[in-house]
Formats: sequence, C-alpha cells, structure tokens
Amino acid sequence: MPNYNHARFLPVSLGAVRRQNVPADEVLVLDDGSTDNSREVLAELAAGWPQLKVVHNESNLGVNATMNRGLELATGDYVAFIAADDEVLPVWLERSLPQLEQHPGTGLVCGLVEWRCQATGMRWQQGVRMPARSGYFSPAEMIQLGRRGVLQIAGQHALYKRSALVEAGGWRPELHWCSDWFGGYTVGFRHGMCHVFEVLSVFNLSATSYFNTAESPQQRQETMERILDLLESDRYADVAKPIAASGTLGGFGWPMLRLVAGRHRRFLAWSFFRQVARRVAEGFGRRYFPQWFSAFCLRLFYLRRKVC
Repeated sequence: MPNYNHARFLPVSLGAVRRQNVPADEVLVLDDGSTDNSREVLAELAAGWPQLKVVHNESNLGVNATMNRGLELATGDYVAFIAADDEVLPVWLERSLPQLEQHPGTGLVCGLVEWRCQATGMRWQQGVRMPARSGYFSPAEMIQLGRRGVLQIAGQHALYKRSALVEAGGWRPELHWCSDWFGGYTVGFRHGMCHVFEVLSVFNLSATSYFNTAESPQQRQETMERILDLLESDRYADVAKPIAASGTLGGFGWPMLRLVAGRHRRFLAWSFFRQVARRVAEGFGRRYFPQWFSAFCLRLFYLRRKVC
C-alpha cells in the first residue's frame, strides 16, 4: 500500500486488510514522504499487528516508483497493491486464493469492484458484464470477452503472481495512471486470469483520487502514446497481438482512436470502435445528462446478474 498524506484514510483501508477472513501473510505500507501525521497513524496501527511492516521513503518517489519498491520488498508468491483510500471486503483473499491454487498457471485473480463517487453519491459495480461464474479464463477466452466488450481487470484489488508481474516490468512510471492497466493486461494476456463474480473491493472516487488528478488531458494523451510505443516494441510484441484482437484499447475513448488511426492502425478493429463509442457515450452522458438520469443509466448498464 503506497501512502502519501492519506493519514485520515489509513484506519479504514488498513482496517479492511486486517479484517480479512483469511489473513495476509505480509502487509507492507510504503510511506512516500508524507507531510501529514501518517507516521503516527501507521505506528499506532502497527502496534500489535506483526504482519504490518512500515517502510519510509527518504524522499517522495511517486506512486509507481513506490509500488515498484514494494514489489521488490515483498516476499510472497502473490502480491496486491491497494490504494490508501480504498477498501477491500472481508472475503477478498478468501475468494481469491482458492482460484490461484486451483489454477497455478494463471497470472492474476480479481473480481467485481464497487465504485462510489464522493461528489455525486452515485454507486455502480464494474465487472458485472463478465461471465456470471468464477473461474479461469485463458488468453484466447480473454480475447473473446474483449471482442464482446465485457473484459474487465479490477486493478484495485487484483492479486498477481509476483513472478509474472516482475516479468511484465512491474509498474512502469512513464505510464503514470495507466501503469496498473498495462501491467494487468500484460500479465493477463500472457498467463490468463481468474475472475471471481463477487464484489471484492470498494473504489472511492474523490477529487483527490489519483484517477482524477494525476495528469492533464495532454499528459493523458502522451501516456496513451507511450502505451502504443511499448506495444510496438519487441518486449511486448506477444501482448500487442491479443490487445489488438480484443479491441481493449478502445476503453480509452476518443483520444486513443486519434492515436491509433494515425500511426498504429494495427489496433483498429470492430471491437475497438465499439468500445470507443461506449466510452464516448458514457462521457457525454455524465457531462450533459441530469445526475438522476446518469445514475439510472449506470444502474441499468452495470446491473448485476445472478451467479450461475
């Protein structure tokens, strides 16, 4: 768990980790040079919790560099990266670990995530359009899910095979807010993924969330271009093929379409265009529709199905 000036959230986020039905073997919190009272809060939380280890960066390194340091320090076979202002539900490890044990070749396991917008009060669940069952999906099956526009990897609570994530390059700092997207899909398309059709975490979307404040629109587009350049490189050539076949890049919307149509046309596909259209429609709806109507559409679109 990287932390920078999130002292007020730590009792909730770390409390959720501690209340797991199946406890974690090791909990690392890397404080990235906080200037609030994070040190005091962490010291209090660590008292009587031997699994919790607190590491202090000598200077502010940034989120991705801090997570990479955590990846180096972690001793377990499986690792997860939890935001200091999010929450994992008590069943998170209880549901995730059996999938990894049953499918030892898989690269990661994740489930549904509930998004909570602090500004509007809207709530919706992502991942509900995945097949309504828990189990393993091969890279080929992931491609088919992507073509249908339902593939979802919830980085908020994904549990990764550590060796697979290291092989993927960990969290690439030059990708900023997209580093977990790139790492997750690289691991998934190389090794397959397991999915749990159950809500495993809560993503608290606020004005201070990294998701909202990390970059300007121009920087976001530059980051997307870096993603495409990496996929065009020899190191990730094997990942570029399923990314192109699945149309997954379409989830970045209109800015990605402009880039792909310019220099990276190999990623153009019907599924790509469909996902671009969906992203554009979502953005249009949030901007121009009344809040009550947007909330209704979110509940309708992300309607949760029964597990079969």
